[in-house]
Amino acid sequence: MGAGASRAAGGAGAWEAVAFGDGAGGLARGARGAPGVLLLQEWWGVTPEIRRQGERLESAGFRVLIPDLYNGRVGVDAEEASHLMENLDWLKARNQLVAAARFLREEGSPKVGTLGFCMGGALSLVGAQASPDVSCAVAFYGTPGRELCQPETITKPVQGHFGELDAMEGFSDPAAAKALAAQLQQAGSGGEVFSYPGVGHAFMNVNPDAPEVREGVTASTGFPPRNEAVQALAAERVQEFLLRHLSAADN
Repeated sequence: MGAGASRAAGGAGAWEAVAFGDGAGGLARGARGAPGVLLLQEWWGVTPEIRRQGERLESAGFRVLIPDLYNGRVGVDAEEASHLMENLDWLKARNQLVAAARFLREEGSPKVGTLGFCMGGALSLVGAQASPDVSCAVAFYGTPGRELCQPETITKPVQGHFGELDAMEGFSDPAAAKALAAQLQQAGSGGEVFSYPGVGHAFMNVNPDAPEVREGVTASTGFPPRNEAVQALAAERVQEFLLRHLSAADN
């Protein structure tokens, strides 16, 4: 165990509080020693939506760690979520991801991948570039600023997922998805980007147009409603990608 790391008793089947690095913390679940996934939050924070994604990953056999980048805070409307994201120390968040990936490796995960949504999608790529302990990355509807990450230099497998109706210009709209695809092709690391018709930003949420940001509290977004077929297809692609690149035999 690395310096400063701590973990609660328990294993698969429940969320546990963990601490890693220099005072950072988060939630983890799944068997220690299984392939690890850093699950990275939307701009709302660590919400029931994100925890549901973690439970799905655990059921597929992964050890999941959600770094709490807002230190327990959650935006209850778009204005508050935007304020939280705008005030995030992105360099500190990058260092937290590096420490979290190292924590999973020290726990026994043979390999670690990153998977994020919206803000977390951008940070998933940041983690892949910054951490030697990250083997692959999945980014949903989010791309990082060039001051944080240059995707054309990422030498690890990357998978991206975007909605064709996403209107977040320069971050996750069709032009941003196309730019990321070109950057990954330039990197030559086997990257792939999928664009889904009929869906917009946050399409993986149970209710993209009104996600649950706290237990029993939803926030209106104006995004297109749920498309279960698209969600199932994207989840299948993610699971296959992570199993392929995080197995101990994969090099």
